[in-house]
Amino acid sequence: MIEFNDQDSSVFDEVMAVLKHHSAFEQLRFNEEDVLSLPRLEIYPDRRKIYRNRREINLTAKEYDLLCLLVANKGRVLTYEQIYQRIWGEEPLGNESNTIGCHIRNLREKLYEAAPDTPFTIRCVREIGYCFDMESK
Repeated sequence: MIEFNDQDSSVFDEVMAVLKHHSAFEQLRFNEEDVLSLPRLEIYPDRRKIYRNRREINLTAKEYDLLCLLVANKGRVLTYEQIYQRIWGEEPLGNESNTIGCHIRNLREKLYEAAPDTPFTIRCVREIGYCFDMESK
């Protein structure tokens, strides 16, 4: 094991440059995984996983996509049309509110069952769409 301090940064760079050219050297990279952390809820986009207190909440692909879309637009009301176009990738035919409503209902059940004291809500804005709101404290 070799230890370097801040003053040795140029020496460290030189050592790494030599090692990169050595065929037996295996370079390991530790990439920090992106995580979207909300109170009592963690979303891991790279793994498409949702956790509450380290317990996974199993969501369907559409439920996961809906949650990520709503969280990414926290505090903004998204219309049924906006949600449908983004999640289903096609123009709505007029029944999108029923389709989205069904998926939101299932998503709420799973989220609130796993986290009944959750400090957020998926709010329905009647005849408009949905909004992800956080409690303000």
